[in-house]
Amino acid sequence: MSATSTRTIASRRLRREAWGFAVGSLCFLVGALPPYADAVGAVAVGVTFFVGSVFFTAAAFVQLSLSGRRPPRAGTHPADRWDWWAAAVQLVGTLCFNVSTAVALGAAVADPALLGAGWKPDAYGSVAFLVSSSFAVVATRDRGHLWDRDARTWHGTWLNLLGSVAFGASAVGAYVSPTTGTYVSSWWDDAGTLVGAVCFLVAALLSRRSVGAPPPRDARPAE
Repeated sequence: MSATSTRTIASRRLRREAWGFAVGSLCFLVGALPPYADAVGAVAVGVTFFVGSVFFTAAAFVQLSLSGRRPPRAGTHPADRWDWWAAAVQLVGTLCFNVSTAVALGAAVADPALLGAGWKPDAYGSVAFLVSSSFAVVATRDRGHLWDRDARTWHGTWLNLLGSVAFGASAVGAYVSPTTGTYVSSWWDDAGTLVGAVCFLVAALLSRRSVGAPPPRDARPAE
């Protein structure tokens, strides 16, 4: 068989979990746009955020359980240890967003004018994202010892950290003051979600893995 036909051709493709993060980020991006909210109403916005959170959770589960990561054990390199904990904490954060968006959606169905529904799990999710992103930055300092050298990249980890900071700002802005009954900052609520979603979306679209293509089917041994 010739060298050309037997050679495995490497290509770069979007990581499996990146598809879920990209769709989830797009949902949060669209849901945070005021014109979209004005056009479709509170219930549709709630559905958009909830669907986005489900895609986040599905992607986080794939990233933790199906992408090659293994729970830390004796002898696990620190880079892999931080990497695993980053993925695990991220999954917890996405579950918090599942709860907060589901509660907010239920509240919107019951009373579209209600503010602040589901805020506590939203805040917990934002903190979890911040912790996860920080762990990922630490893991990326020694990429050569990761289970997959492409599993963490500098552009991806820092974009995710920036997005997590923005989501944290959004959670603070979305807090409803008990004295005034209004958001602390509706501008930060929308802007933080919007910026965070853009960062997560770009990071997901830049997340690539090397894939080997099989040799051509019609390859024949050289005579």
